Amino acid sequence: MKEVKANMAGNVWKITVSEGDKVDEDQDVVILESMKMEIPIASEYEGSVKELKVAEGDFVNEGDPLLVIDE
Repeated sequence: MKEVKANMAGNVWKITVSEGDKVDEDQDVVILESMKMEIPIASEYEGSVKELKVAEGDFVNEGDPLLVIDE
């Protein structure tokens, strides 16, 4: 299992996947909002979403886990 982590601090604006969804490498899975900019976070791994660690509206810091991918 691998974690997709936030690459910067911001609010979770939108989650584009659900638990159980298949994801591809480089697929956008979460969109963060910081300083009125939308920053897409792409999965570095291919697999299925095992667990969402955040909800829309949550604040995350750089390095915080966003979701878990089961390869």
